[in-house]
Amino acid sequence: MLVKPRVSPRLTLLTASGVCSLIVLDTNIVAVTLPTIARDLGANFADIEWVVSAYMLAFAALLLPAGSIADRFGRQKTLLWGLGIFILASIGCGAAPSALVLDIARAIKGVGAALLLTSALASIGHTFHDEVERAKAWAFWGACMGVAMTAAPTLGGLITETIGWRWIFYLNLPVGAFLMVMVWRAVPESRDPQSARLDPWGSLAFSASLLCLIWGLIEANRIGWSNPLTYARLIGGALLMGAFVLIERMQQRPMVDLQLLRHPRFIGALLGMFAYAGCAQVMMTLLPFYLQNGLGLSAISSGLGMLPFAATMLIFPKVGARLATKFTPGTLMATGLALVASGNLLSALAVSSASYLPFALAIAVTGAGAGLLNGDTQKNIMACVPRERTGMASGMSTTMRFSAIVLAIGVYGALLTSHSSQVLQAELTNQGPQWLEHTQGISSRVVAGDMPAAMSLLPEAARTLVEPLARQAFISGFSLLLLVAGLLAGLGALAVGTLMRHPIPVQSGLSLSAK
Repeated sequence: MLVKPRVSPRLTLLTASGVCSLIVLDTNIVAVTLPTIARDLGANFADIEWVVSAYMLAFAALLLPAGSIADRFGRQKTLLWGLGIFILASIGCGAAPSALVLDIARAIKGVGAALLLTSALASIGHTFHDEVERAKAWAFWGACMGVAMTAAPTLGGLITETIGWRWIFYLNLPVGAFLMVMVWRAVPESRDPQSARLDPWGSLAFSASLLCLIWGLIEANRIGWSNPLTYARLIGGALLMGAFVLIERMQQRPMVDLQLLRHPRFIGALLGMFAYAGCAQVMMTLLPFYLQNGLGLSAISSGLGMLPFAATMLIFPKVGARLATKFTPGTLMATGLALVASGNLLSALAVSSASYLPFALAIAVTGAGAGLLNGDTQKNIMACVPRERTGMASGMSTTMRFSAIVLAIGVYGALLTSHSSQVLQAELTNQGPQWLEHTQGISSRVVAGDMPAAMSLLPEAARTLVEPLARQAFISGFSLLLLVAGLLAGLGALAVGTLMRHPIPVQSGLSLSAK
């Protein structure tokens, strides 16, 4: 019988941080490969959106129930199951013969990622009890996340250019297998006997709501915004979200404590997280599309082109830690969102110049704002809840983050596709009316990064005329996307700055539903 050696807390921290780094790396490494995937699989932009959205949707929808599963059945056991699912789904992604199979495998991978993140975080929290040691542990964890996020675009481009995009998934096999061994050796089994019961109806309502909303947003560009199916999906998503709220109100110990939403400061902190994820973090996925489709860079060059964003995002948490001693949390969060707003608005101007340097300077500003917000948002949410409900608040915060990303991809993707199509249609009306019937097919493929497939819809003689028009239409659509993201971040800064002025709510008043 095998006997595990005595567990070192540092090794537990290193292993749990490695698991979380794998998730962050996998989440961000895909972005620079999406145009290549589109060309290889013959996918349009809606198909490519699902490559990201299917993963994020499963991830966001299952974070809350995954936390309960880890608490009730054991964190180590959940980590091992999560890694198993993650590895098998990665093999499915790498071997996918079509965009549909890739999307399904990515969704399954999101299930594994949700199990991994919640159980890894819970393992760190269970291992470190002393406040000083716990602070050091979370600082190390945060540094690992920052390095993984910074390295992801360049690593993704390098793998895609050298051995092919499928290997960004296949390489998860040896890494995941190594982590499974480390989890068995270094992560002690732990449970929470007082954990909340699983809430299948609440989980189902929340998951179905997100699915309907994203389905409506992504498919609207394929079937039309006036199509009854589009209305049905969006209205269905809203009604299911209402059902989720009702289900949670009826629970004695809900997954989401709705009493917290009575307090302006908590709402401000959640809104800050939502705006940060939906206006800044999502840009790690979207900006490579401009670098490849707008500037014509290769996958590895676009990965390197993301370094100004990633570098300032890695540096500015340290700046924020120093500023925290002089400014209030509300002021810091509002400042971070103001920087994100400025960076996105500057980027909207820069894309029209068709030059990399102004774009690089602009995304560095966005990254600086994201760096200020990255750790501060979570900290401010946790400060608003009683200690016995920090697990619920952490799950709620992380769910808010990934829900914002997946909704933002749907909204921005709809804006990008529809506006690019409208601009191209207007240009073809003036210069090539005989090709108008191909407008939607061309714009969808151009936005996805597959210009050759877009031009294959036209005769040889028409391509020299239409190609620059299609590229300019994409740039116009991307500029609008950045403009909207900048305005939303600016509104978020105003709202957060106002709401966060309120005092932290009395803890005892919030813990009533936890009894």
